[in-house]
Amino acid sequence: MAEESGCNATDDHVKTKLHLDCLRERVRNYIDKHHYESALFWADKVVSLSGGALEDMYWYAQTLYHTGQFHRAATLLCSRKLDKHYAACRYLAAKCHFECREWQEALNILDMADTSLARSSILNMSISQSFVDQDSSLPVKGINSSISLLRGRIYEAMDNRGLAADCFRRALQQDVYCFEALDLLVSHHMLTAQEEMDLLNSLPLTVCCGEEEMELVRFLYENRLKKYNKPGKQEVPESLSLLKNNMDVVVNLAERNYYNCDFQECFQITSSVLSKDPYHSQCLPLHIAALVELKKSNALFYLGHKLIDFYPNKPVSWFAVGCYYLLTKNYEPARRYLSKATSLEKTFGPAWLAYGHSFAADNEHDQAMAAYFTASQIMKGCHLPVLYIGLEYGLTSNAKLAERFFSLAKSIAPDDPFVLHEMGVIAFQNQDWHEAERYFKEALNRVQSVPYQNMPDKWEALLNNLGHVARKLKKYDEALEYHRQAELLLPQNPSTYAAIAYVHSLTGDNEQAVDYFHKALGLRREDAFSTTMLGSVIEALMVEVTPCDFPDEDSEAFGSTKLPLPPLPLQRGFVDLDSQSCLVSPSDRSSSMAIEEVEMDD
Repeated sequence: MAEESGCNATDDHVKTKLHLDCLRERVRNYIDKHHYESALFWADKVVSLSGGALEDMYWYAQTLYHTGQFHRAATLLCSRKLDKHYAACRYLAAKCHFECREWQEALNILDMADTSLARSSILNMSISQSFVDQDSSLPVKGINSSISLLRGRIYEAMDNRGLAADCFRRALQQDVYCFEALDLLVSHHMLTAQEEMDLLNSLPLTVCCGEEEMELVRFLYENRLKKYNKPGKQEVPESLSLLKNNMDVVVNLAERNYYNCDFQECFQITSSVLSKDPYHSQCLPLHIAALVELKKSNALFYLGHKLIDFYPNKPVSWFAVGCYYLLTKNYEPARRYLSKATSLEKTFGPAWLAYGHSFAADNEHDQAMAAYFTASQIMKGCHLPVLYIGLEYGLTSNAKLAERFFSLAKSIAPDDPFVLHEMGVIAFQNQDWHEAERYFKEALNRVQSVPYQNMPDKWEALLNNLGHVARKLKKYDEALEYHRQAELLLPQNPSTYAAIAYVHSLTGDNEQAVDYFHKALGLRREDAFSTTMLGSVIEALMVEVTPCDFPDEDSEAFGSTKLPLPPLPLQRGFVDLDSQSCLVSPSDRSSSMAIEEVEMDD
């Protein structure tokens, strides 16, 4: 009898085990199919039937997390001190508090780990293969990378972006395939372009990846880094040629075109991407910025309303609406909607920059600088906020502070042509003509290194400013050439006509000067400089004109003699250096600033 009872007990145990394995499989199956309520129901029963087995407790907490019951999941894990013994449970409990925006509680759970306990006892074999802590001397592929990533997100939410960047870098070092860490570093502009390249070069790719995978990972990551520092078209390795049509790779190409001011090409690429994937998250901000640059208000209006209908809780939706009102010069509603975008996601840099532009366009310089200062704190690795701050200081006639912020922007992005252009403007205002010429020519070389089909008209200001510097250095032929190139880029610009006329007047070609001053006044009648100079040049031209010769008999009859008119001094006039400074952001380069130079030539 005893033997029979023992056999029955063994059979019951086997049946129970088989029954539990079936239920566990059912729980995983429902999680895979996103039937979280069903998974929660059966996970709860599995915990009771197994007597609270560790693996079952973990998956029960997972189902609570998936159903949004974050406090229940955290309490389940912490009350049994599973968070102190097991890394997977510690990560899940901290993530639950993170989802509840309880940053300090989440950080406390990660910081109070009991490292004195043996790590080998983590859950059971099915979980330990995924979550066991590895030796720190080896590349970590388990939970350690996820913990570092979560810790970084907590620090970022607490506005400690320095520690957040360190945690994201650590997560990427522990798991080179953890793209989320790289994406947060790049999209939130936590590192400069050089720091991003240094991080990429420091990754243990040779240890973690095979030869083919190493080439794949390096290409995809390098393709994702900052674009404004790398002019030209991207090159896809022959071994990865199938990636040429990959959505993310194509969007990165569009971003490169955008930063090179080739807005039409950028728009064509983003339109193609959105025709296949209408709500591509990386493409949408870029497409919106291209619509702003190309002044396609109707398309922007339609896109904004569509995004609000489908994604009312995403910042990009309100960013689109705010950009529409910014484009149509309705600045008050633009600020309202852009402010809503920043409230939904504080680290959404494009909305902060556009928010500052809405004040700058309305000549509210203090409010614009406040928005740009906030953006500079959020986007420490991006030069655009400090560049805009410098422009605002320049508009308020504070050249020294403007130069300081331009220098800061140059330290972050030393090769960006927009920064070089603004440094040249400051040198021009300081009457350092040779330094200004050096900066402008360096910027032009950067622009010309891009294989444009046609140079964008955004660079008209750079060519005109090169003409002004050449005029100051008395290189009149060179100045005329630069101004004519600017005229080809942006015809019917009164400032360009006035500049060409002034150079002609300095070379003594008064007829051409009168012609171009007339063209300038035909486009801008209130131009005081052109009006003053036109009168002066006409008077000088009258001196050069020979009076009509009378017939010989009349001359003899009247005994007339040609008396020369007294020479009239050439009046000094104001030189109008109307340089539209190109303002460029990860998603909006739409602002511009006119810098007027009132230096007089001899």
